[in-house]
Amino acid sequence: MASKVPNKTPKFPGPLSGRAAVLAVLLSNADQTGAEPLQGRVSLAAIVKILKRKYHWPIESSSFPANTGDGRATWATVYSLAPDVIAAALEAGGADWLESRRLAKRAPR
Repeated sequence: MASKVPNKTPKFPGPLSGRAAVLAVLLSNADQTGAEPLQGRVSLAAIVKILKRKYHWPIESSSFPANTGDGRATWATVYSLAPDVIAAALEAGGADWLESRRLAKRAPR
């Protein structure tokens, strides 16, 4: 299935933001689980919404039933970018953005 092409070109957030942490995982095509860098400040769903609306990333989501550790039923949501979106983003400055993020995280504050 072809991914939906956004009307606007996706933008990259500041390298040390929670938005950047989530986008970096999405660009790596890795699973986003629990969003450790967010440390409970804001929900993953809220960040994804901002990345979609303000930064124009065509993030896809799928939800499925899951069980909690204590046996209750709940829903889990997985967020992803289509492989063609990832490839285009990396070619359009994403690889450099990821490198700037890596360097910014290592710099003394």
